[in-house]
Amino acid sequence: MKLVAAIDPNSLSPDRLLAESNEFAIYDVGNDTYALVHRHQGVEWQAITISGDGLFRVAQLLAGATRALYRHVASDLSQERRPGAL
Repeated sequence: MKLVAAIDPNSLSPDRLLAESNEFAIYDVGNDTYALVHRHQGVEWQAITISGDGLFRVAQLLAGATRALYRHVASDLSQERRPGAL
């Protein structure tokens, strides 16, 4: 894994784009390496590069964190609504 503090948008081929959201994108940069790019217009684009295996491991880690965050938020909302439902 490598942090790229500034990445030139022109160096990223549109046909190598695998996934994108509002400010983030994942590009295949070759040699079983992928770049998660923060594409914010107000700052230089930044990226982390990661192997294909690492990408699967990070996805699993993020899924676990997302589930934990969802449970926490849902629990808070449930407690907030409980007194008003009585």
